[in-house]
Amino acid sequence: MLKSSKTIRNSLLLLLTAIIWGTSFVAQSAGMQYIGPFTFSVIRYILGGSVLIPVIIILRKKNPDPPDMKQSIKYGVGCGLILSAASNFQQMAMLKASAGKAGFITALYIILVPIIGIFLKKKTSPIIWISVLLAVIGLYFLCIGRNGSFGFVVSDIQLLICALIFSFHILFIDKANENGVDGVVMSSTQFYVAAISSAFFVYPMDGCLYNMMPNLELIRSAFPELCYSGFMACGVAYTLQIIGQDGVNPTVASLIMSLESVVSVISGFLILHQNLKTDEIIGCFIMFAAILLAQIPVDDIKKYINKKK
Repeated sequence: MLKSSKTIRNSLLLLLTAIIWGTSFVAQSAGMQYIGPFTFSVIRYILGGSVLIPVIIILRKKNPDPPDMKQSIKYGVGCGLILSAASNFQQMAMLKASAGKAGFITALYIILVPIIGIFLKKKTSPIIWISVLLAVIGLYFLCIGRNGSFGFVVSDIQLLICALIFSFHILFIDKANENGVDGVVMSSTQFYVAAISSAFFVYPMDGCLYNMMPNLELIRSAFPELCYSGFMACGVAYTLQIIGQDGVNPTVASLIMSLESVVSVISGFLILHQNLKTDEIIGCFIMFAAILLAQIPVDDIKKYINKKK
């Protein structure tokens, strides 16, 4: 047997995660017109964590032998601190950076994950490295294109830091899954931790630095976008990420989730009526090719051939 049904199912969950994240880009951009980056993070993470509480209660009642709660919360705290740092660097950068450049630089985590994985003794096959290279080329066409420019500014540095931290987020989740955590408990915990840690920066950053101190009227204006970002992009998608990464190579997982860039372009076309350029269409095809290539189970095929011999 080649890939197990669990691996295939979890890969599809990661694909669904990418779709939700990609479509949430529209909501995220619209919400930032009213409130600052840290305010946005605080509210959406509170919503994301809260929506999972009933799910945790129901699942705990149905499961007579649930995973260790303390272990799940412990990893959730660490995951939340990493998530808070990564997402807030991204939010700050999006105040200045173009959508294309933000998408390209942030998605560089697809190449950072296997590089960091080398130091953590994670095995990565040559075909995965080819997929990573193809994905980076695809993201270039998709987000920057031949007419793009690379003038480094503060927002670019913020996005590079964001991509690096998101790489550690993916690897941290992989480590947590190895220790048998409850994915929903861990996910809810990480959102509350991310919300609390973000709240400390609302006044100094949103209020003083960006002159975007929140009030009820502005929050009410951004509430539809906050609801989608909180309930779907956080509560649903990040939980699917934790569950979906279980048993999936972290490099492959990062490649699948990087499809959010493709989805964001498509959703921008469908929702915001932005026309797809030739470069963007080329980028989409290259990205899909990279993902399909990464899904080829080389090790399983070798084992199958050796058995036949």
